[in-house]
Amino acid sequence: MTMKRMKNLKSVILLLGALACLPLVFSCSNSQSISSGENQSIDVEITADSLQGMLRVTVGKAEVVLGTADEQARQNERPKMKVAIDYSFSVGRHEVTCKEFNALMKDETGLVLDCDNGKLPATNLTYYDAVLFANARSHSEGFDSAYSYTGVVLDAEKHCTNLEGFAFHPEKNAYRLPTEAEWVLAASLNWSPSGGWNAKNSDYRLHDVCTISQEEDKPCDMAGNAMEWVNDWMGFFRDTTLINYVGAPDGGTLGERVVKGGSYRNAASAITLYGRGDVYTVTSSTRADYVGFRLAFGHIPNAVWMGSNGRATQSRVVPLAKASTLYSLTKTYKMKLAFRSDLTGNLTYIDYSSGVLSVVEIPDTLEVFHPEISPDGEKVAFCTGLEGVSGKSAVYVRDLNADGTNLVKLDVEVAAIPRWRVLENGDTAIVYVTSAGNNKEETSFLASSTWQVVFKKGTFGQPEKLFDGAYHGGISEDGTLAVTGARLLRARVADAGSTVMKSATDTVWYDGEQACNASLAKDRSKRTLFLDFGGETGRAFVGTQYDTHERLLVVDSTGALVQSVAAPSGYSFDHSEWVSNNNLAVVTLANMNGSHQVISLVNFSDSSLIDLAEGDELWHPSLWVNKRHFAEGNWLNLDSAGVYLTEEHVAMQSKHRVKMELFWKNLEKNNVLLVGSSRMEMGVNPDMFPEWNMLNLAVPGIDPARDMYFAKNYGLNHSEHLKALAISIDLDNWRGSEDFLHYMLYTTPGYQYDADHNFWVDSIPGAFLEAVENSYPAEIDIRAQITDRGGSWGIARSWDSEPVDVLFDTVFTEEQMNYLHARIDELKSIIDIAAKKNIYVIGIIFPQAPQYKETNALGLYGLQRSVAKKLIDSLDLLSKENKYFVLMDENKMGDHDYTDEMAYNRDHLSNIGAAQLTARLDSVLKTLKW
Repeated sequence: MTMKRMKNLKSVILLLGALACLPLVFSCSNSQSISSGENQSIDVEITADSLQGMLRVTVGKAEVVLGTADEQARQNERPKMKVAIDYSFSVGRHEVTCKEFNALMKDETGLVLDCDNGKLPATNLTYYDAVLFANARSHSEGFDSAYSYTGVVLDAEKHCTNLEGFAFHPEKNAYRLPTEAEWVLAASLNWSPSGGWNAKNSDYRLHDVCTISQEEDKPCDMAGNAMEWVNDWMGFFRDTTLINYVGAPDGGTLGERVVKGGSYRNAASAITLYGRGDVYTVTSSTRADYVGFRLAFGHIPNAVWMGSNGRATQSRVVPLAKASTLYSLTKTYKMKLAFRSDLTGNLTYIDYSSGVLSVVEIPDTLEVFHPEISPDGEKVAFCTGLEGVSGKSAVYVRDLNADGTNLVKLDVEVAAIPRWRVLENGDTAIVYVTSAGNNKEETSFLASSTWQVVFKKGTFGQPEKLFDGAYHGGISEDGTLAVTGARLLRARVADAGSTVMKSATDTVWYDGEQACNASLAKDRSKRTLFLDFGGETGRAFVGTQYDTHERLLVVDSTGALVQSVAAPSGYSFDHSEWVSNNNLAVVTLANMNGSHQVISLVNFSDSSLIDLAEGDELWHPSLWVNKRHFAEGNWLNLDSAGVYLTEEHVAMQSKHRVKMELFWKNLEKNNVLLVGSSRMEMGVNPDMFPEWNMLNLAVPGIDPARDMYFAKNYGLNHSEHLKALAISIDLDNWRGSEDFLHYMLYTTPGYQYDADHNFWVDSIPGAFLEAVENSYPAEIDIRAQITDRGGSWGIARSWDSEPVDVLFDTVFTEEQMNYLHARIDELKSIIDIAAKKNIYVIGIIFPQAPQYKETNALGLYGLQRSVAKKLIDSLDLLSKENKYFVLMDENKMGDHDYTDEMAYNRDHLSNIGAAQLTARLDSVLKTLKW
């Protein structure tokens, strides 16, 4: 793929939608005074900075408004939220230029931008590219860096697509990206969208920085020219005032970032202070040839984050290891980490199967100790008492979701340290104890007891006493061993030919020395993991001196020491627990002051540690890993089979990953397959007529080569039950400007693996679907948008909810016309293949804003109306000559009957419009003969 085509491909991710203007009020100490409807007072002085290319923003009093009250704005732009800024900072007068970027980054990562000249803004950069530049400039000038990470992922062009273990440190005095609040403050000092490079005056290209705004003491190009990355993760606003707000603590379930200021592609009316992005998802690895960045400098005192729960905090939990790093050990992305946030006492979790590492805290008044995730990964049990402490404790179970729904309490007097167990009959049970206190004194220990209760269909059964003694470290799979450790490492070992539930012997292991945090392996090895206090027995086994909790120790089923792992320098272990069915354990790492700062995964195969999360006081981790059930002798390459998504991806790929899984799952049911662009995705509702067993495979982006590839190689290759294939015909952009097919095939191994195996025409391996299900997942929010039949839709708005612009030249070049005709020929070949299989092909031309009749274009992306009319007439003629092709022209050159409420925007239908079009498709299907 050429560099130009790759840039065009990336640019589709950030196409800007229409936004309305936000009035902002301020008065500046440099004698400027502007009033606002908010009656705010912004007292700042902006001066030249000693740092090259920077302006110093000295804050006396500053309060800016993020978001808007406009009900037509996007959800993540509402409501208004006030942010007070009580510190001074520096900001770049202009965006970082191509010359500036290349001068630093050529030696830093090898990335060199291909720019027409050095004064243009540096664009086509990921958020991570900008972060690395900020760090590089900090280092070059002798400052500390504002961003830390543990690993760098570069693509073939040297763009950074991921920083593993990424964290922003606002307390560092360093170069960084401006926060959204800082950006709005700086932009408001010289805000003039009509006076910047916009769609009206830019000739649809970038311009040298500061060529349209010459004020030396003001930031330039903040409205228009290049859109700009800011520092913040995307978060929702609330009607409140925050001080020194720095965004959301993470990217949520979509991993979204904020971009500001519009670009040369946008109408001035669409560039607003409150605009934050696009209808498409903007993530840290997104890049586009009209998005760049400017720098800020300075530390942010008492920085405040606000999560999706609407609670502001000065601390946060940062996920560290990538899901793919864990996959290398577990061979599944279906993993969840739950733990206690000791600052709040709440249950917190990370869902690695969500597609994006996001930390979710479930707010509650209950104290949460010792959470353990259920065998199916859907629920979590926890108690309100702490190991080693006697007294009242209750056991609860709730759904492991953001709301912690279906909370159920076990109705007994005392219950502590719950552990899940699958019984021989398949029932799921919870083992608990009546006391979690000190077990050193045997009489009091045996006065407590261990119980079991079945948990089925969201309710507890009748508790059953198993035996005396509080064995809360777990019971082995075969029921012959139970352990506990809360001062002493105790074991209950079944007598020969017996089980724990019947005749057994209580014993003390580890020579009676002090031990805690006992955890019995959840496989069949009967190993016990525990911590000690630097006792003689442990030191003799290890062969060196160590202090309390500086070693993880493992004993076998007889109590003999078999393994030890050392804590990292400066840390000790705590809260150690085995991970299900793996040679792995999850632990917390405490620093020399006893603060539990890190949750780590220990690999006992090589004694290595992988840090999973860091924060303030993270306790009692439980890591659930889905079991794999591959058939014996399975030969599939799990690094490729069914892998339709990787960590570095765009939203279009996420949607296709969801739909490919639906395709394979419903292979025996699919009667009508829908492929195409987002117009098909939003314009046909497959759930309206379940009798047709429709599956909507359409995804965003217009690329007919992609759509026909999937129609031919997947749809028609597995057509035993297929009756019809519907394809969106988007003539206004069948020009070959976006090569999504190439992007998907060569950045995601699953598609190439399918091609290498002839798309599984002969037979589908028995383990293939499981490989698809356990491969890298799409974001949970994307999954939630798509129904089981691949349906998704938009709310009713109007045809002119966005400016009815024509984004490209209406006259196609000769090369583009050749491409268009080649795609029509390819469509005809698909019709021929389908006809031999008695399958109909339905081509749908989707309605667009009727206002395009007033232009010379068919629709949003162009194509002369006269040329479009001839092409549509030829397709109509084809439908008359070939009974296996049906043309549904729902646009009718703009003379359609789709009303305003049927539109989502200028070229997409709303759910109401989709209902009308789908009903018409149903009528067409009923006329076909099979």
